[in-house]
Amino acid sequence: MKKQRCLVCGYVYDPEAGDPANGVKPGTAWKNVPEDWICPVCGADKEEFEEV
Repeated sequence: MKKQRCLVCGYVYDPEAGDPANGVKPGTAWKNVPEDWICPVCGADKEEFEEV
């Protein structure tokens, strides 16, 4: 599973870690992250991320 980086602040979403504090379980692939999820650091939308 590929990581995704926020183009606004540089936060990296790691699918192995997920984002449990915001309802995304560890092991959740990017395509399965809810569309209304936002960057936990800066609040950017999912569209503001790129694969790294």
